[in-house]
This record gives sequence, C-alpha cells and structure tokens, in this order.
Amino acid sequence: MQTLVRLLLISMSLVILAISWLYLHVHSSITLPTTPYEFSIQPGSNLKQVSQQLSDAGLFPTKWSLIILARYRNQESAIKAGDYKLTENITQIGLLDYLTQGDPKQMEVQFLEGWTFAQLRKTLNEHPAIQNRTGSLSEQEILQLIGASEAVAEGLFFPDTYYFVRDSSDIDILQRAYRNMQNHLQTHWENRSASLPLNTPYEALILASIIEKETGLKKDRAEIAGVFVNRLRKGMRLQTDPTVIYGIRDQFDGNLRKQDLQTDHDYNTYTRNGLPPSPIAMPGLDSIRAALNPAETDALYFVAKGNGESLFSTNLADHNKAVNQYQRKQK
Repeated sequence: MQTLVRLLLISMSLVILAISWLYLHVHSSITLPTTPYEFSIQPGSNLKQVSQQLSDAGLFPTKWSLIILARYRNQESAIKAGDYKLTENITQIGLLDYLTQGDPKQMEVQFLEGWTFAQLRKTLNEHPAIQNRTGSLSEQEILQLIGASEAVAEGLFFPDTYYFVRDSSDIDILQRAYRNMQNHLQTHWENRSASLPLNTPYEALILASIIEKETGLKKDRAEIAGVFVNRLRKGMRLQTDPTVIYGIRDQFDGNLRKQDLQTDHDYNTYTRNGLPPSPIAMPGLDSIRAALNPAETDALYFVAKGNGESLFSTNLADHNKAVNQYQRKQK
C-alpha cells in the first residue's frame, strides 16, 4: 500500500513538473534573429510546414514545439497565411496567438477608373507580391479561367483597391474584380430608370465606360448620360471621341484628326450607329449609376469647356457656337 501511494505521489509530482515545465516553456521569450524580424506564411501551408519553417528560423526550438502547442490548443488549422512582422521578443504562445489571431500584413493593388484591360494587366504583372499566372495567356483564356461568359475582357473589372496576402495569384484578384463589377452592375440594373434604350446590363456597361472617358467630373456624368440616351432613342449616332481613340489604339498620338473621325472601324461612333461592340475602359460606380439613371434632359450635344466641365446644348446651332467658343479657341 505504501509503495502504491509512493508511486502515485511520484507520478503526480512528475505530471506537475511536466505541466510546470510546459507552462514555462511556452511562456518563455523567443529571441528574434533580427529586430524587426519579418517572415511570410505562404497560402496553403500546413502546420508541419509552418513549424519546420519557424524552427529553421530559430523561433521555436524544434518543429514539434509548435505542432504540440497548436494541437493542445486545437489550433492545428487556424494559422493564417500572410506577411508577419515582429518588432520585439515574443513568447511561443504569444507567437501562436499572433499567427492565428493577429493581423498579418496585407498587400494591395489598385485599379483606377478609366483604365483599360491592358493597363490592368500591366499593373498585375509588375506587382512584386503577386504570382503571375496569366502573363502568357490570351484574353480569352483569362476570361475562361475566371469563369466569365463575355468574349472581350475590356471593362469587366471593377476599379477599386484590392487587398491580398503575398504570393496570391493574379487570377484570384481578377476573379474578385470581375465579381465586384457583376454585382454592382446587376444591383443598379435592377434599379434602372424606365424605358432606357439598353437591352442588357452589358450594354449599360458599354455606355458607362464611354461616360467614364468623357468626363472626370461627377456632376456632369448624369447629364452626359442623358445626352447619349437621347441620341440612342432618336437613332442619332453617339459621335463620341473616346470610342474613336480606343479603336485607333496604339496609333493614337494624342491628336484626334478629322481623318480619324471619318475612318470607319467597329468603335467609330461617328460612322456607325448605336453602341460600340464592347466597353472601352473600366467605369467606376458613378458612371454606372449615370448610365442606368441618366438625367432627364432635352440636350443632344455637349462640349468640353476646358476646365473639366461640359456645356450642354439642345440644338446643333447652339452646339456649334459652344464649339467655337470653347474648343477652337484652345487650338
């Protein structure tokens, strides 16, 4: 009996010692290799890979230290991918908390209103924290990868700032931007003005892209949309310079000539009726709203005044006067 009691006491002492050692171990301070110390947890990394990485860096004595601690706390799959920065020594349990609950550094990429798809691709390709998986792909192959049903990529991606962890794929970011555009477009399509001469959300997107390129002034967008809607209703050609410039592409030298307006192509709205076959840029939310809820106006013409604003006219005679006043004086 005394032997059994002695064994029990020894066992209890060993358990207490083990618990005490573990407590002190996981609460002991880790000395950083450098201060500050930055490291990255790659997307898709499992607990064993993370443990090996951090033990190799000297943050844990062995890979089993983190594995046992994470399993004990039921956090085997809770470690988040991302970029981390340690500015002072930290305990093992504190580091696990940081990896599972902390705020990993996020990267960002910005797509601007009015950008073309070529500009968007260039930005993605040149970003040092983004994995480029589309660099050698055609536009159509990219659209297929992101699940888009459209034939042309232009205008399909919502301009915004997108946050991501290092080494995210450009495909993931494109999918998010595509879904954002579809969501915004569908929401405003459902709340559009009655009797618009637009048959589909995609036609609204085309019109919004033209509005985006016509003005950077928010207060003029709905009025410009009203002019284009009036022209579409009357069967008048849109006669908008940005579509012509888009069709010219790399041949445009900054000077739009009379010959350019007379040379027929798919995007020349001086020679062809209706909307061009695709958007010409990424429209922002204000332009989408304007396209689907244009101002009620009798205007059929507008001209840039040179200060960012536009002057609107209801007839050709007044429009020609405005052109003489504002545009020809600038030449």
